[in-house]
Amino acid sequence: MKNFKLKIILRAALLTINLFICCFMFLHDYVFVSVGLAALACYQIWLLIKFVERTNRDLASFLRFINYSDFTYNINYDDFGDSFSELSNEFNKILNKFKQARSEKEETLKYLETVIQHVGVGLISFDAKGDIGFVNRAARQLLNLHGIKNISSLDNISPDFSSFIYKLIPGQKAIYKITGADEIIHLLLYATDFRMKNQLHKLVALQNIYPELEEKEIEAWQRLIRVLTHEIMNSITPISSLASTVNKLLTANGGASASYDAETVDDIKSAVSAIQKRSEGLITFVDKYRSLTKIPKPDFKIFKVIQIVERIKTLFDSALPEHNIKFIAEVNPAYLELTGDSDLIEQALINLLNNAVQSITLAGINEGIISLIAQIDNRGRAIIKITDNGPGIAEGIIDKIFIPFFSAKKEGSGIGLSLSKQIMRAHGGTIGVRSIPGKETVFTLRF
Repeated sequence: MKNFKLKIILRAALLTINLFICCFMFLHDYVFVSVGLAALACYQIWLLIKFVERTNRDLASFLRFINYSDFTYNINYDDFGDSFSELSNEFNKILNKFKQARSEKEETLKYLETVIQHVGVGLISFDAKGDIGFVNRAARQLLNLHGIKNISSLDNISPDFSSFIYKLIPGQKAIYKITGADEIIHLLLYATDFRMKNQLHKLVALQNIYPELEEKEIEAWQRLIRVLTHEIMNSITPISSLASTVNKLLTANGGASASYDAETVDDIKSAVSAIQKRSEGLITFVDKYRSLTKIPKPDFKIFKVIQIVERIKTLFDSALPEHNIKFIAEVNPAYLELTGDSDLIEQALINLLNNAVQSITLAGINEGIISLIAQIDNRGRAIIKITDNGPGIAEGIIDKIFIPFFSAKKEGSGIGLSLSKQIMRAHGGTIGVRSIPGKETVFTLRF
């Protein structure tokens, strides 16, 4: 019997029969039997009530499971007849809808987490107490963070960094400068507030704009150099040509020199010769600076760093002993590889090493040491460090040494470091400097 109504009728009939027999036994003085039948009747009534209330209990369980997001519950009224089968089907449809909604929600959450972790902008969220909600991969790599739980830990990177972030005004941008051991980071910060579980949280986006600032700076200098060289060349070239012509006329037989006495002619020749020499010197000077705007496009190839290090070591090992300078070159690991133009990178390294040699030599240091170390830093990036124990760079000029035309040496051209910086920019890398006056100077090339 799979019909709810028949089950109710059967239970009611049995209860009626039981009550009739109970009354019959009581009238015929079968007291104990009638008491037993009365107890049985009460039990039947209780079972009937439980049977009828099953739908209420199942509905309560249904709502309870929904409240606890447990959608594994399944309602089955197939043995109660068609009307109850329809009810159970509707209940199960609702459960399936909830299952689908939760599945879609989990997929969306997983998608958002993937996007947040792989987006190129660093993201940090924290609550009013400064407790970290999440830190994405870009932020961890940018700030070299590991296991941070509160923004107060950011003070280990730079003093007052945590308070600066905590006080950011939502909707406004701010720039914060971090000066590391051998790297400078200019962070562009943007904050926004949001509420989650009735608590106020702050989301901060971080982006290192130092490479972009460097690129704009270089572009500005290149434009200036192009303008200067154009104007100077337009002025100097005709002067040089004219001076050369006059000099030839004065020295040619039968030329203008015949109209002057020997002393006057010598003075004219001396002056014109000086003009020509100075003009040629200016042309050479301008040509050097013009090279800053004509760096060839890198020919990117994979190469072993140890190859260019060995070539450089061979070059400097023969020249440095006479200056009493020890040269150390290491590549760790030995199989370290880079993708770039090995010739341009080698030129940049030679420029830096030459500067180190000049610095030690001019300072008169008796036991000079220069090291070139290629390795992997703690962020998994390839770097090359050039260290010397020269006099160092004064704090007042360390920010200017990469500017074209600027040189701390009397005979310096001011283009070597600028050229090296542009080579690194062309490779998508950076070059930084750290100096302790009187102790050491470290140039770091990051790829």
